Amino acid sequence: MNGNNFRMPARRCAVAAAATVLAAGPVALAGAGSAHASDGHGRASASVLRTGLDVSLLNKTVNVPLTVSLNEVQAPASARQTALSARLDGVDGGRPFTVLSADVATADAKVSASGAEGSVRLAHARVHLPGLPLLSVIEVDQVTSRATCATGRTPAATSEVLGAVTVLGKKVTLSAGGTTRVRVPAVGEVRLDLSQHETTSRTAAATALRLKVSVNPLKLNVAEVEGTVTLAHASCESPAAPERSPEPAATPASEVKPQGAPATEPAEPAKADLAETGGSSLTPYLAGGSAVLLAAGGAVLALLRRRRS
Repeated sequence: MNGNNFRMPARRCAVAAAATVLAAGPVALAGAGSAHASDGHGRASASVLRTGLDVSLLNKTVNVPLTVSLNEVQAPASARQTALSARLDGVDGGRPFTVLSADVATADAKVSASGAEGSVRLAHARVHLPGLPLLSVIEVDQVTSRATCATGRTPAATSEVLGAVTVLGKKVTLSAGGTTRVRVPAVGEVRLDLSQHETTSRTAAATALRLKVSVNPLKLNVAEVEGTVTLAHASCESPAAPERSPEPAATPASEVKPQGAPATEPAEPAKADLAETGGSSLTPYLAGGSAVLLAAGGAVLALLRRRRS
């Protein structure tokens, strides 16, 4: 009685505990998955134009920074704008001037669980600097940049400059992977770097054109303009790949035993085996003697029967 009374509650407790573990298991797994998903979100950005310029006025005692951007977006976002104006105190009476005008100027950035991507497209674009209202520092037909960071894959960065490129009124031929310099007397100098790419295990960045500008227009109360102009920049960072649960360690294989009866080679019959079956080297002689004795015995029995009869 006592033994049964103690065993039954123990069995019931074990069943209840097992049910609790099975019910809590999915909740614990879901919580772990959410924790992994909350870390390492991807990123993407794109910008059509960025400037970092220092503008010196004619008296050279005042430096006015020109730091502007066109269609600079962070994922998830997109922008479409074809003209950007800026205003600088002391330049052209403080009136706004156009920094960039284009037929197409788009920037897109997007992020999802499958990856992140930034892209830029610019068509028929002209960039102007303070003090050069009629002469564009650069004109391009078409410029594109794209940075793609797919989850679990190697990031990629690409950029293209298609069609004619004109710098300070001069048509130039750009060299990939190098620097192109354009000098215009009484105006200044522009150095261009074409299609710069950077990639790591999780990030990528592409810049179609980067200009190092140093001009002295001497117009509109502007003495010098120095700095950088960046056209079509895109970057991305891939989301962190979901962590996989470690696979169970393989059970060490035990010693493999041969299956079935071991194969044995047929042995030559030994003399002992022949003795067990009644055979030996004298067997033919013994058999012949036995036959003679049997025949003689048969003849004696026949003779005795005749005498009796």
